[in-house]
Amino acid sequence: MPGGALTAPPTPTAEGADATPLATAVEYSLRLRAELRMKQPFPRPVRTRVMVVANQKGGVGKTTSTVNLAVTMAHHGLRVLVVDLDPQGNASTALAIDHHRDTPSSYDALVDGTPLADIVQESPEAPGLFVIPATIDLAGAEIELVSVVARENRLRKALHGYDLVFGTGDDRIDYVLIDCPPSLGLLTLNALVAADELLLPIQTEYYALEGVGQLLETVDLVRTNLNPDLAISTVLLTMFDARTRLSAAVADEVRQHFGERVLKTAIPRSVRVSEAPSHGKSVMTYDPASPGALSYLEAARELTSKGEQAG
Repeated sequence: MPGGALTAPPTPTAEGADATPLATAVEYSLRLRAELRMKQPFPRPVRTRVMVVANQKGGVGKTTSTVNLAVTMAHHGLRVLVVDLDPQGNASTALAIDHHRDTPSSYDALVDGTPLADIVQESPEAPGLFVIPATIDLAGAEIELVSVVARENRLRKALHGYDLVFGTGDDRIDYVLIDCPPSLGLLTLNALVAADELLLPIQTEYYALEGVGQLLETVDLVRTNLNPDLAISTVLLTMFDARTRLSAAVADEVRQHFGERVLKTAIPRSVRVSEAPSHGKSVMTYDPASPGALSYLEAARELTSKGEQAG
């Protein structure tokens, strides 16, 4: 079904064993919509999972995925912190967070050492969703950090100094999602050093893997020299078009390369997903029953079901 949710549909019941593929897909979509309305809680991880969302190639759905996964998690009972490290501040915009030039931001945390507790804002998108915004000042941070001692550890130090990250109480943060600029400079390096996991969005189009090789080399260097705990835990296929052989071919190539780290759910190319940021919203609140929103719901469910969970 073009543009629909892209996980495999459920096996038809005995009564529907002869159902057509279209009927099965419709049944699947309706089940997901009912599930979305019920908002069943996602399992909490045993400890805070810090994930960097990175790909040096622009336009692959990096910020869009960060925002929609974060909102989905928060809608399903998790406490999430989004750290916007992109000077464009698109994640801050999509989450309806104030990020004009004088707003305390990730720039202040990295350059001046301002505690995250003095910077964080709660997003109106969902209860339990918090944001460290980015301002245009961040564009100059790469230059200002060059002369700073241990400049690649600034974000890691800030996160470990924030009581709600790695805390033990019910109010601790479950997931930290770090949105990076489309480059491999000091901002992205700070994110890679601060995180335990890398979430890699890959567009299912020609040249999809172009540039990924350099990112993987950077990850290996970071793991060897700065952060041995960093792992590529999750790969998310984005802008999938079920009508084209190209999307299917690219998806197969990515799955062959990364194996089980690739989520079963792929995010479809969707007008609603593209429209939502212009309204200062995620697609999860702009059109929660759209194929894009339902796909992000399933992707978030997969992501949060992996790993050790709290009792």
